[in-house]
Amino acid sequence: MESIAKTLHIKKYYGCLEAMQKRFDERARQDAFCGSSIEDFIKWKSESRKTLTDLLGLNVMEKCDLSPCIDEKVQLPASFNASVITREHLILQVEPGIFMTVFLLIPEEVEHPECYIALPGHMGAGKYSVAGCTDIPAVKEAIERFNYDYGLSLAKKGFVVACPDCRGFGERRDEALRDDSESSFLNSTCFHLAHMAEGLGETVCGMCTWDAMRLIDYMIDRGSREGWNTDTLGCLGFSGGGMQALWAAAMDDRIKKVLISGYMYGYKDSLLTLNGNCNCNYIPHLWEHFDMGDIASLIAPRKLFIQSCRDDHLNGPRGLLNVYEQIDIIKKAYELYGKENEIVHDIRDGEHCFHQEILEEFSK
Repeated sequence: MESIAKTLHIKKYYGCLEAMQKRFDERARQDAFCGSSIEDFIKWKSESRKTLTDLLGLNVMEKCDLSPCIDEKVQLPASFNASVITREHLILQVEPGIFMTVFLLIPEEVEHPECYIALPGHMGAGKYSVAGCTDIPAVKEAIERFNYDYGLSLAKKGFVVACPDCRGFGERRDEALRDDSESSFLNSTCFHLAHMAEGLGETVCGMCTWDAMRLIDYMIDRGSREGWNTDTLGCLGFSGGGMQALWAAAMDDRIKKVLISGYMYGYKDSLLTLNGNCNCNYIPHLWEHFDMGDIASLIAPRKLFIQSCRDDHLNGPRGLLNVYEQIDIIKKAYELYGKENEIVHDIRDGEHCFHQEILEEFSK
């Protein structure tokens, strides 16, 4: 028996993409830096951070006592000539009634260790991949696919590394994905968070930025008591973790060097034309004010590492050209300080993936 068609073939569609791309061209980057001196840049940086504070919703978030709780300590075996690492399970209150879960990796017998914050991207179960929890089969596969265990790799080099769950990931998943299936465990509730946040003047990006800054508060306070070196605090992340690292470093000068992997490209190609990306990327009215390179310019003149893969689909239809355009924007800020050499662009072959070779230079 022949199947009966239940739909109608539409010969021509009347979508919005071309019109939205045209509006982007007309409205975007109204607050891009136009000055010519360091003084101009410092003023622009201050004004831009005020604008971004409002857009992100940081102005409505509530500070409170962190009330840190360490409820588990596990010793990881020594490997690859590294010292034994203690992994603490840390819980911080980042806002009243809102808690961040963190794996804190602390190498033993290292005097005055430097500190890093290693932020997670999607499809890796949050902190579990970044902290190298290969005893969990699904996490092991994610690490093999994306080289996700950069937090553990830094700890093996003798650094204290905080590997947090950002909101919606790992232990911080909201109700929609609170089950033990592999899909729920690896993924996040960014979609649901965005729906909850935006009607209240908040954003997922803002939440992640706020939480990263609260984690810095904790690292500096504890470091002062335990002899950790937080004066050279580094921050890194891949994909969605790169997004978080970008925003945290742009908004907080306490981060002295940053590695953004798999997340540096122009918004028009990568988030407007490729409009199926995760909700956590989208901030109301942002594109009218800034492109991604403008936001990264706020990091100047601190050390900035950017890692791109040639065939990363997130670069957009024009590939690395979309990346180079944003790096050119960033370079203009660094040139004011004579610090062009503080930008490292690490280009790798292949698709969307972290490449750990860059950690050697990043951690110097």
